[in-house]
Parts: sequence; C-alpha cells; structure tokens
Amino acid sequence: MRILPQLFANNARWVAARTAQDPDFFDRLARQQTPAYLWIGCADSRVPANEIIGLDPGEVFVHRNIANVVVHTDLNCLSVLQYAVEVLKVQHVIVCGHYGCGGVLAAMRDQPYGLIDNWLRNIKDVYTRHAAELDAIGDETVRGDRLCELNVAHQVANVCHTTIVQGAWHRGQPLAVHGWIYSLQDGLLRDLDLTIEATDQLPALYRMNLIGK
Repeated sequence: MRILPQLFANNARWVAARTAQDPDFFDRLARQQTPAYLWIGCADSRVPANEIIGLDPGEVFVHRNIANVVVHTDLNCLSVLQYAVEVLKVQHVIVCGHYGCGGVLAAMRDQPYGLIDNWLRNIKDVYTRHAAELDAIGDETVRGDRLCELNVAHQVANVCHTTIVQGAWHRGQPLAVHGWIYSLQDGLLRDLDLTIEATDQLPALYRMNLIGK
C-alpha cells in the first residue's frame, strides 16, 4: 500500500492538468534542461522558487539551504554553482533571502539548537561585522529583517569571490549575480540593488588573477 497516497493523487492531477494544457510539456522537459537562472534561496517551505518568479520546471536551477548561505567549504553549494555556470551556462545567479527567516533570527540569539549552530555561525559573523548598525535598532523584528538583507549582501559577495564566477567573467561569459529578498507578508520580491556583473566591481583583494586559466 502506498504511503502518503494524497501526494501521489496530487501528482497525478498535476500531470493531467499540465498535459491538458500543453501535451508536449513533459517530452520537452525530458529532452533538455536549459535554465537561464540559478536560484540560491532558503530551505523555508514558504519560499518556493519557481512559484515566486512564475517559472515552469526546467526554467530555473535551484539550490536551497538554511538562510541561503554560501560558504566556501560547502561542496554541495559550490558543486551546484559550478554545474550551473560551467555546464548549464546560466546567465543570472539570484541569491534570495526572505524577511522573518528563522535561521537568521536564531543566529541573533544565544540559544543552542544543536548541529545547526555550526551553520548559523556564518550569520553570526555577518551580525558581528554590522553590530553597530544592528544594535542601534531597538525593535527585534526590524533588526532581524535588516540582518536578512545584510546576509543576502554577504552571500552575493561570497558567490562573486569564487573562482567559478570569476572564471566565467574571465572567459567573457555573460553572468550577473543578484541579491533579492522576499516578503512572506505580501508575496513580493524586492531587489536589494546588489547586482555584480564583472570582477572590477569587487574589492581588489578578492579579484583572482586567472591569466592562463
């Protein structure tokens, strides 16, 4: 007997609706994957990438983790980034956080949560760098939302500091890295005006000398 039969029923209805609307949809989907976008977002179940930006399966490559963090020791994230940039040739990498992020709020507190504390330490580092600004915000919700924005900014920088992205720019491959944030309150995306499209937009210390690469 199937476990979770309602999910299989939902799947069957979704397939039927898709096929009725577009009989060739699954044939096309099976033949190729050519997304123009890589979405690096939070694993929060309320933030589904495809639905938020109105794209079909096959149109956006997705990586999600707690609090949309990009860490240079995370081989999972870096492997997704490399595949997206070097194989799929995406033209846009979107780092998207969201207001009210549980991971960000947890990083603001001193309560131990277990294994995830090691992951949240990356966000604590972001807080420490901006402590003067954040500590001056009296309302915890507003402070948390600001940290969500600052976290996106730091993760955009981390994406751009990789040899993967800088290698693409060195080869003349068109690639833009964007920082966005999503509101659970109204369902709208906000552009944080963090788009980076070339190595010369980075601080000099982070620019890799890739001559001959």
